[in-house]
Amino acid sequence: MTDRLARTDPFDYSGSSFSDLIRRISPLDWPGEPAGHLPHVEGTTIVAAVYEGGVVIAGDRRATAGNLISKRDMRKIFQTDRVSAVGISGSAGPAIELAKVFATELEHYEKVEGSELSLEGKANKLASMVRGNLPMAMQGLVIVPLFAGYDRRSEVGRIFDFDVAGGRYEERRFSATGSGGLHARASLKARWERGMGADEAVDLTISALWDAADEDSATGGPDTVRGLYPIVAQIDADGYAEREEDEVAERARQVADARGDRLSAGSAIADRNPRPDAPA
Repeated sequence: MTDRLARTDPFDYSGSSFSDLIRRISPLDWPGEPAGHLPHVEGTTIVAAVYEGGVVIAGDRRATAGNLISKRDMRKIFQTDRVSAVGISGSAGPAIELAKVFATELEHYEKVEGSELSLEGKANKLASMVRGNLPMAMQGLVIVPLFAGYDRRSEVGRIFDFDVAGGRYEERRFSATGSGGLHARASLKARWERGMGADEAVDLTISALWDAADEDSATGGPDTVRGLYPIVAQIDADGYAEREEDEVAERARQVADARGDRLSAGSAIADRNPRPDAPA
């Protein structure tokens, strides 16, 4: 691939798509389609929530292969440009590759066109890439990303999720995807409030991942033994920024303590009255 690229005009501006450029100048280097079902590693749960002036996106760290934990410290949140990020779930290898190619696509577009693609355009571009993966998805290598970013035009945080066929759907408040997505979404639905601040949104996403890990074995909760915690990123007018691991650890501990206090209170009530139908 390097030799072919070396013989190609490095300033080929005939199109704004990086993928189309590679297919044109070096088609044999573009990933082909696998033959038959392949064993692979799965990334699991991603959540995102809009707050006043931005959006938070977070992911757990666990990856699974069948019923085994294959990785405990996997990164599932990738910055794609100054004001957007993509979270990945599904087949880990193709999903990570998609996230990196998507970031390159956005950078290539900006260099060729001389301006940044709109957030709507970025979501459409990602949808077309997910649609392009459909033949691989039919063989089990499913990719389901979650895209979040700050819209400079409307000055709000926005979330887009996708289906396997590349359908693109905007979520106005929150969203979750992956194996624990159902439980995470229920947690977000119960706690999300309009007008919340960035810190509240961070706590909300950590709580949602906690709830998902509590119900879904493929979602990893905070790992205090190994010091592994969710990756949490905030995107607003100042751009993309990841929360420090120490801060996420402290917030995860506060969530755990709150859950522990509620469970202890429930046990105390049961101890006082072991028979709910007994006379007071």
